[in-house]
Amino acid sequence: MEWGEFVLALGAFFLSHALAVRPPIKGRIVGRIGARGFALAYSVLSVAVLAWLVVAAARAPFVELWPRQPWQGWVPIAAMLPVSLVLALTLGRPNPLSFGGANNAAFDTARPGLIAWMRHPVLVALLLWSLAHMVPNGDLAHVVLFGLFAAFSALGMRLIDARKQREMGQQAWQALVAGAREAGPLATDTRTAELWLRLAAAVVGYLGFFMLHGTLFGVAPVP
Repeated sequence: MEWGEFVLALGAFFLSHALAVRPPIKGRIVGRIGARGFALAYSVLSVAVLAWLVVAAARAPFVELWPRQPWQGWVPIAAMLPVSLVLALTLGRPNPLSFGGANNAAFDTARPGLIAWMRHPVLVALLLWSLAHMVPNGDLAHVVLFGLFAAFSALGMRLIDARKQREMGQQAWQALVAGAREAGPLATDTRTAELWLRLAAAVVGYLGFFMLHGTLFGVAPVP
């Protein structure tokens, strides 16, 4: 299909994500399956479409922009551990400033956790993932793929900030942001047992993706 499959997969990824997080659509889905159910379904959909997109990029015509060097493969390997930690420590926890959270009404600015550092942890993780994976993939299709993800992540943070300010009001939004920043990321209401479970999930997820990367995406992390 030459570039056709890549274009289709790219469109499916961005369309599915743009529609799923729109308040009217998200509200109806959450009303049916709950916030945690939405987070799980959204994660499964994201991984499935992402897997297709990465495979489609690998099948696209190869146009080299820079040569592959042996050290480049270690960049995403190193970057994916903090990505896993960010996702494990923030998904499903209160975060009224972005998406990916749950029970947002319980958010406490005195104990914000990583939200003190990053209002949009999912987008921060996506930005780090995309930039790290661009390094060892210097062909046109992958540069387009990871470059669009990086741009989508950066722009998404600004768009969500603007939308949240409209929904909450400027003063309320600024109070949440300032309060969380002042408390710092070490102040968290996560119980010790839950914290260890989340850290364990990060490690298991990291190792799992490392071992299954070739099966899921058709490319082994270490050639």
